Amino acid sequence: MGLLKRQAFSFTALINTPDYAKIMKSIDDVLNLSQIFGLEECEPGILLVEFVFSIVWQLLDASLDDEGLLKLTSEKKSRWPTQPQDMEIDGQDSFSMKETEQQEILQKANTAMAIEMIVEFLQNTVTARILYLARRNMPIHWGGFLQRLRILAANSAALRNLKHMSPEAFLQLTSDKRNVLTREGKTVSQQEFHAVLASGSLISSAGQSYGASQSALWLPIDLFLEDAMDGSQVAATSSVETLTGLVKALQAVNGTTWHDTFLGLWISALRLVQRERDPSEGPVPLLDTCLCMLLSITTLAIANIIDEEESLLIEEAEQAVTYQRKDKQGRGNRRKDLISSLQQLGVYEGLLAPPQSVSCVANQAAAKAILYISGLTAGNGYIECLSMNDMPMNCSGNMRHLIVEACIARNLLDTSSYLWPGYVNARTHQIPRNIPNQVPGWSSLLKGSPLTPSLINTLVAIPASSLAEIEKIYEIALNGSDEEKISAATILCGASLFRGWNVQEHTVLFITRLLSPPVPTDYSGSESHLIGYAPFLNVLLVGVSSIDCVQIFSLHGLVPQLAGSLMPICELFGSAVPNVSWTLITGEELTSHMVFSNAFTLLLRLWRFDHPPLEHVKGDVPPVGTQLSPEFLLLVRNSQLASSGNSHNDRLKSSRLLKHLAPSLVEPMFMDSFPKLKLWYRQHQKCIASTLSGLVNGTSVHQIGDTLISMMFRKINRGGGGGGAPVTPATSASSCSSGATAEDIAMRLKVPAWDILEATPFALDAALTACAHGKLSPRELATGLKDLADFLPATLATIVSYLSAEVTRGIWKPAFMNGTDWPSPAANLSTVEQQIKKILAAIGVDVPSITTAGSSPATLPLPLAALVSLTITYKLDKASERFLTLIGPALNSLAAGCPWPCMPIITSLWAQKVKRWSDFLFFRASQTVFHHNSDAVVHLLQNCFTSALGLNSSQISANGGVGDLLGHGIGSHFSGGLTPVAPGILYLRVHRYVRDVMFMSEVIVSLLMQSVRQIASSGLPKDRIERLRKTKYGMRYGQVSLAAAMTRVKLAASLGASFVWISGGFNLVQSLIKETLPSWFISAQKLEREEGGEVGGMVAMLGGYCLAYFTLLCGMFAWGIDSASSASKRRPKALGAHLEFLASALDGKISLGCDRATWRAYVSGFVGLMVACAPTWVLEVDVDVLKRLSIGLRHWNEEELAVALLGKGGINAMSTAAELIVEIG
Repeated sequence: MGLLKRQAFSFTALINTPDYAKIMKSIDDVLNLSQIFGLEECEPGILLVEFVFSIVWQLLDASLDDEGLLKLTSEKKSRWPTQPQDMEIDGQDSFSMKETEQQEILQKANTAMAIEMIVEFLQNTVTARILYLARRNMPIHWGGFLQRLRILAANSAALRNLKHMSPEAFLQLTSDKRNVLTREGKTVSQQEFHAVLASGSLISSAGQSYGASQSALWLPIDLFLEDAMDGSQVAATSSVETLTGLVKALQAVNGTTWHDTFLGLWISALRLVQRERDPSEGPVPLLDTCLCMLLSITTLAIANIIDEEESLLIEEAEQAVTYQRKDKQGRGNRRKDLISSLQQLGVYEGLLAPPQSVSCVANQAAAKAILYISGLTAGNGYIECLSMNDMPMNCSGNMRHLIVEACIARNLLDTSSYLWPGYVNARTHQIPRNIPNQVPGWSSLLKGSPLTPSLINTLVAIPASSLAEIEKIYEIALNGSDEEKISAATILCGASLFRGWNVQEHTVLFITRLLSPPVPTDYSGSESHLIGYAPFLNVLLVGVSSIDCVQIFSLHGLVPQLAGSLMPICELFGSAVPNVSWTLITGEELTSHMVFSNAFTLLLRLWRFDHPPLEHVKGDVPPVGTQLSPEFLLLVRNSQLASSGNSHNDRLKSSRLLKHLAPSLVEPMFMDSFPKLKLWYRQHQKCIASTLSGLVNGTSVHQIGDTLISMMFRKINRGGGGGGAPVTPATSASSCSSGATAEDIAMRLKVPAWDILEATPFALDAALTACAHGKLSPRELATGLKDLADFLPATLATIVSYLSAEVTRGIWKPAFMNGTDWPSPAANLSTVEQQIKKILAAIGVDVPSITTAGSSPATLPLPLAALVSLTITYKLDKASERFLTLIGPALNSLAAGCPWPCMPIITSLWAQKVKRWSDFLFFRASQTVFHHNSDAVVHLLQNCFTSALGLNSSQISANGGVGDLLGHGIGSHFSGGLTPVAPGILYLRVHRYVRDVMFMSEVIVSLLMQSVRQIASSGLPKDRIERLRKTKYGMRYGQVSLAAAMTRVKLAASLGASFVWISGGFNLVQSLIKETLPSWFISAQKLEREEGGEVGGMVAMLGGYCLAYFTLLCGMFAWGIDSASSASKRRPKALGAHLEFLASALDGKISLGCDRATWRAYVSGFVGLMVACAPTWVLEVDVDVLKRLSIGLRHWNEEELAVALLGKGGINAMSTAAELIVEIG
């Protein structure tokens, strides 16, 4: 023991001896370390780690054996030869009784010395770090070692008798929270800046209040939530998955507790609802979608985070990694933090005020808690019978009550939350005890009541509150009678879909599955069984077609699955001849054409169909954002199904739902399975790329096109029958467009819908040509287009496709919007101009003049005039809504890409038609200013940084954050009409129309550096710069401090990273990290040394740290901090390329143009953040790159950071890490 104490901590001489490798090999041969620990690698450094670990473990086992504690271990014995071995000099009677007593005394002393040695191994800097490598890279062995340490701490008398070490302190030496890779008192990089980073100044008050600085911690969440509300983009991935990764990333980077993180998330989601509590009316997602984000998506994201922790504990227990014991306080810590965050949320009364439309639902949630406290459970149907008039006057609910109910429904909380102080105000004795007569409701359904008309109406209007209720309806939809199935489908598409926040994820999944109903067991027909489901399918298709509904499916990540369900319906009903019809309950006749149109128009809204063809034919590079298409949606669908259920968490959540899953729903789908759809899609792309051609006279396509023309213009009478038809197909010598009766036309068009769609472009071309040559008036053209769309609404897709393509060709003469031939915008065009200027007033962007000089009327390209004329012929009723939601976004996208002032003209026409949409229309028109002016986009981004950072003031403590960036939303929230819109809201609505997205990343990097200069110079008097430099880190001096500057630098980085990620997704982040940033470091000029050199030096280093945060956050947002998301598979390649660039520059292989201080701050900052916040990333990097980085860091005297980097690099880097630990001492 004495020899060990003198020699065990002297490793420097060992690793520096020429025979170091031979010595370690000899030790391994004697002790069989590689065999015991099961590591194939036999590098000297790895053997050194195993050797130190084995010494401590042997000391531990010997101590346990001395005190008879080995029997308490799971193995009941030591894995080391701890028993005394007989020697030749030992005789049978060598020891007397006195000597035996002395031996016992010596043994106790040895036990105490052994425990002291264990303590010294765990406290010594070198050996503690070496043992950390063992803990990180040999977790199974470390688990067994840790179990023995806990047994010793709990039971050892020798440990309790030590003067300078208690059992509690002994256990703290092996705590996961103990950081041994960085020496206490010595920072990782430049002292002042790392002291600020380590001080926690960015998060110290995060849980206390939520002003500008505190809310800024969660700014990326606010931006993501607001961006997800934009109905112009349908996401193919789940917002739950994205939000989960985003929250985990911010928690790691901000270094906050999960309590503060959950509180920040709730507040961000509540801010979203408050911005939309009085929204401008228009064809965009409204309050229902915001509430879905708060009560369903956010709750599910938190459930994922909690399940991740708890399922990991379960898996560890199953694998016996934790052996016999696990700290109870470690289980469910995140769940406890959720509870505490919701309890604290109650103090934010302003954010919790419910919008008027959901105040009744919030009151019912509060009433449910009061009933529970009073002993009356909601499960007996009491709350369904009880009117709110029966409740106490002070029984008012808020958004927290709805949040708690959503958490209870997902088993995140239990009903004990009803007992939180201040959760309800009413007293239980005020509750009426006379239960009224039972009224039909969800409880009646669960008790077996049949679906009567009154019960159906109730279930449509009141959302289900539990999975059992919605499963009951799903089972009826699967197995009930035909009438019951239709009723069940109606119920599923009612309030349970829009406002059933407690079960919404199940409702959308059930609806998606019902669109692919199983083949009945008694079915024997030759045609597809789906034909018999036509009325049932139509109810579902119409029920999910609203704007909010499609956005809800998008938020839940079911767009690929929904597309996979719609494609077979489109293929089948589009190929059917409409000879058979079904009579609906309303008396309306349903045909295969109607089912096809409803399915087809819904399918088209799931991909970027409405975006203008201009982006397909212009520009050097295609847009970077995700390009949704039918093939892409099927690819994502197949990938989701292939990867589902791989993890314990997936299996846990899907076990109840998978029992209903038909085998056909999990099979992969490809476009080749839908030949008619594939043919139409090819025609659609061909129409975009080139003018129409290939129509052969006498073919079925020609005949159908001719008949379509006859139907569209049969009401036109041009001077009798001898004058000829005004519209003829391009290849037709004569036409049947005159003289055909309505009955004849109807019979000729009893053909499959796909055939009609194939012929439609030729009919449209003939009609537009006739109008251009004066043979057809604009009013007749619009009427004909409307008749075509009414006959087969699916043709709206072809109308949009054809007219959009013709606009981009620029071959048609302009249409004069004079009020005679075409509708006139003159009545309110000047008002549109004034409102646009008002909206953009705060941005400072010049708005081009709209009104034309003199009496010259406004003009639009002829195809665009035809399209807008068609749209304003529609009535704004529920029946037309699902078709306007297809054509409206297409019109907006097309007009935005046309020369100014096409969009304001269209806005004027629509504002005349629907005055209540004026605010929405004016705001949409204001966005076009940025579509036509890249400088305006740069100016807008600059405004975003200025507002968020509070740089409008010369004081560093000026306001900023979420409030200034996103403002109050959009609309006339205050008296006086529209108010200027905050810059963040504007950017989130225009970024999808910026064609050169690559340019945006360069702009954002430039604005980051500009912001750093402004932050560094804010409130800095020249005569105080020297004293500021000497200020203790983080302490204020005058109006500015280093801590405050770093806070804003980090905010600027998070804002820039959010904009890059939101604007271009994975592809733009990858381009930024692999191309933009390396180019910037190579070409950037050194920052000017202003203000006598001090401010310039601060700017250089702040700029480096800003870019480090920015790069790390970009990667985290795109790829996640771990391997939980599917996007993480893209990370190793891009990250490896960037670190290779850093290593090559450190090696001197790449010449840099940026300031040396900026480069050093960037490298040390990025590597340090990656090690601390994203250790999983380090494991994915090539070991040789890690070693080169560590060498470069050591040249900067960054040994601690080099050790930390190698220490997180896995087994392959362990040898180098151990040797570096010994070397630096």
